[in-house]
Amino acid sequence: MTTIPTIALGDARVGFRGRITALDLARAPAAGLPPPELERRLIELGFVEGATVELLHQGLFGGDPIAVRVAATTIALRRREAMAVMVTDQS
Repeated sequence: MTTIPTIALGDARVGFRGRITALDLARAPAAGLPPPELERRLIELGFVEGATVELLHQGLFGGDPIAVRVAATTIALRRREAMAVMVTDQS
């Protein structure tokens, strides 16, 4: 049985396409929001298990924020918040 590698969306590079496997709030301690608030915000934006994601663009200075397409919606997100979104590569 092969395991599919899982990474944090915050570690992905422009062009990455994948599927959300989980939210791991312990990986985003620097997000600036309490974990329950960050989880609520991400879920409201569509970051739910099974949703497809694509990293479209990143900011010029430090690569932050990133533009992510979740399902059919494009969202700007800080990389430190995106660290809580665990994804598998779908290429």
